[in-house]
Amino acid sequence: MLRSMYAGISGMKGFQTKLDVIGNNIANVNTAGFKKGRVTFQDLLSQTTTGASGPTDDRGGVNPSQVGLGSQLGSIDDIHTQGFSQTTSNPLDLQLEGDGMFVLETPNGQAYTRSGNFYLDTDGSIVNSDGYYLVGSDGNSPLTIPDDATSINIQKDGTVSYVDGQNNVVNDQQIGVAVFSNPAGLQKDGGNTYLETDNSGEANIAAPEANGAATIVSGALEMSNVDLAEEFTEMITAQRGFQANTRIITTSDEILQELVNLKR
Repeated sequence: MLRSMYAGISGMKGFQTKLDVIGNNIANVNTAGFKKGRVTFQDLLSQTTTGASGPTDDRGGVNPSQVGLGSQLGSIDDIHTQGFSQTTSNPLDLQLEGDGMFVLETPNGQAYTRSGNFYLDTDGSIVNSDGYYLVGSDGNSPLTIPDDATSINIQKDGTVSYVDGQNNVVNDQQIGVAVFSNPAGLQKDGGNTYLETDNSGEANIAAPEANGAATIVSGALEMSNVDLAEEFTEMITAQRGFQANTRIITTSDEILQELVNLKR
């Protein structure tokens, strides 16, 4: 009798985690470069009441009899599909079309992001909203634009061009894009950034359009890939699953109460 109660508890815990992930997805529906999460479940070990047996000369085979003990969290995956595009006409707003991430130089080392809202600081360096430097295709050098530069333009291959104070066109810098063999293995670090892990593979930093890397669209941002209609559907499913598991516990408790009352 108690097995059903523990199975219900495990189901409630799992659906609570699913609701947590759904809530985070919905909260970041307008976050540039955000990648939605997905929860998967696995069944727990089953208790075997009778084992399986093969056929004999005078008797056929018998299947095993097992009682499941509930469910457990299988994984929480990041879905790295292309997000929705939003046109801004700001030349320093950059969207990646395809695989890869922008490379940022932080005080703790390199980080990676799909959020392309960049700015110029007082030194002319291209930085994100947290002041992290955007790194070039060599994987090390931050990108800078002089104070007197005009007609800033960023091409599809990441080349940064501008007109300097002597009316010369300068295009000697190129934005770097990091490609990973398993982007789902990256670790979220907050602030729209990801960190490399043992399972993501090493970052292969190259110019856009090289080695399968994404192309860059200037004047646009990649928004979140969260679909609200899908999230609301998943939320209803998770809510009903949670309610059903609470009903299992309630029903099991009522049956236990009946057993206690048999003594009276």
